[in-house]
Amino acid sequence: MGRIPVIEVGPIVEGGRWPTKAVAGEVIPVRATVFREGHDAVAATAVLVGPDGTDHSHVRMVDVSPGNDRYEAWVQPDAVGNWSFRVEGWSDPYGTWSHDAVLKVHADVDTELMLDEGALVLERAAAAPAMTAAHRQVLGDAVLGLRDVARPPVARLAAGISPEVRAVLAEVPLRDAVSPSAAYPLTVHRPRALYGSWYEFFPRSEGAHQDPNTGEWISGTLRTAAERLPGIAEMGFDVVYLTPIHPIGTTNRKGRNNTLGTEPGDPGSPYGIGAADGGHDAIHADLGTFDDFDAFVARARALGLEVALDLALQASPDHPWVTEHPEWFTTRADGTIAYAENPPKKYQDIYPLNFDNDPAGIYTAIRDVLGVWIDHGVTLFRVDNPHTKPLPFWERILADVAADHPDVIFLSEAFTRPAMMRTLATVGFHQSYTYFTWRHTKDELAEYFTEVAGDSAAVMRPSFWPTTHDILTPYMQQGGAAAFAIRAVLAATGSPTWGIYSGYELAEHVARPGAEEQIDNEKYEYKPRDWERAREQYGLTALLTALNRIRRDHPALQQLRNIRIHPTSDDATLCYSKRVRAEHSPTGREDVVIVVVNLDPFTTRDSLLHLDLAALGLDGQDAFAAHDELSGETYSWGANPFVRLDPWGRPAHIIHVRPA
Repeated sequence: MGRIPVIEVGPIVEGGRWPTKAVAGEVIPVRATVFREGHDAVAATAVLVGPDGTDHSHVRMVDVSPGNDRYEAWVQPDAVGNWSFRVEGWSDPYGTWSHDAVLKVHADVDTELMLDEGALVLERAAAAPAMTAAHRQVLGDAVLGLRDVARPPVARLAAGISPEVRAVLAEVPLRDAVSPSAAYPLTVHRPRALYGSWYEFFPRSEGAHQDPNTGEWISGTLRTAAERLPGIAEMGFDVVYLTPIHPIGTTNRKGRNNTLGTEPGDPGSPYGIGAADGGHDAIHADLGTFDDFDAFVARARALGLEVALDLALQASPDHPWVTEHPEWFTTRADGTIAYAENPPKKYQDIYPLNFDNDPAGIYTAIRDVLGVWIDHGVTLFRVDNPHTKPLPFWERILADVAADHPDVIFLSEAFTRPAMMRTLATVGFHQSYTYFTWRHTKDELAEYFTEVAGDSAAVMRPSFWPTTHDILTPYMQQGGAAAFAIRAVLAATGSPTWGIYSGYELAEHVARPGAEEQIDNEKYEYKPRDWERAREQYGLTALLTALNRIRRDHPALQQLRNIRIHPTSDDATLCYSKRVRAEHSPTGREDVVIVVVNLDPFTTRDSLLHLDLAALGLDGQDAFAAHDELSGETYSWGANPFVRLDPWGRPAHIIHVRPA
């Protein structure tokens, strides 16, 4: 315990056992409880330590809970690497003196003594090496004022507590009994680990067609899939995510709509990985070769897109691993290998790996697989069902990949219990799918947005997806194109990372009876789409393009921990804001965005908003210019503006706050 106690420091993970996460340019809150005995003033500083071990920045902390000694500051690492932070508590001689002097001088108690003590405190402060000549001039003038016996005591006191003096000592404080906390680890990744727009598609569907003579389907290839990349880039996406592109087994191959029987030409699920011609380190012959894949990656990069690949650690019965390493799987009492199940769901076309049988062998094989794809330009992996594999495996392999390839990012697709989702993030996953997909009401969304931006943000970076190739919620099934527009706005503005599944532009909303997934699911068949019709039919292509543009233009939407919920009078109208102060903004200008969304896909909704102007940086202002980034219109808003949102034409406002 230091002379000035510093306790309850955060954000830390399991007492510092694992590092807190950030990305370069992210603004992070550091909090601590700082106090002392007696009545003397205390203060605190958050210190950010760079990867080289030197102090990067010192930020004076603010008492955010008066009476509870809870202090907070926002820090901002600016480079990738292994950082740390600490909190320094300290005694504040100037704060103690100024508090006591105001009381005593006005009561004429020990007046001369208090003024003389103030002069001594300021002389000490002026002698600090960090003081500039301008700082010393301000403090020197204050000392002269405090000692000018020709002036009234109150005027002399005013010289010692002037705004100019307080500003100098806020910038370069006089600190006694400095008491540092322990240093806590902070891992800083590249910005894509926090901020990005993902577009998922099945490459075999792009260019797939039926032979006009035989009626048989012919698969699209990586070359034809590359023809879709300009359209994806034009919509402003950053990442193109490919479902598995490996050989697909034939044993127990699933047919259309997940049936157990196949028809001639059924391509099977790409998640049934492995056949005689290879496994996870091979490319399906229908798609092409590694030269074709390299060309795909090169085309993507030329368009400003990174390539993400699905990593599904399972094997079809025909995978080479099954014959070469049968010990990597679970053998049942009847001698058969156990296929994957999630009762009542059955996945007869895949065998899960048993990591307990030969953990070293399995680890080496998977590490080699990752190396193949990283060497061919994959920079992100979407990991299928990581919660069904041991956590020590993930902790080890993610650390090993990070050591050799720190730019490679892993997205966890774990729709499971909160403890598992959080721990996967803790041990190394950069991003996580979330429960956003199933949060629909105003209260659910407000609570969830606040949760993912709160303490969990120290380890778990959310990725918001309205739908996936596996998930089509009742809200999306029933709400039509309006639901797709509403959820796109929420996903794109509620989280720095969001994604859509191909076909979103066409509002594909028809479910397989009794299931929360699309009918004629693309996992089991080819699904070429008419992208020209997509541009014209629902306006969703234009909306997606606008959302990605707005996200690029506004640094506030690229941050996670800065969301604020604002009350509304309507139970289906959600309002929230994001703000980045000028000192933290890459533009050097403050950025404030307000998002207002009608959550009802069937009805126009009216609402009064009750904006917290102080949270928007507008404290003391009666009005401000509210520029709608979606419509281009500008309104004059105050603390309680009225909004009317039509789910078919104008489901949301995305407001850029411009001071009047």
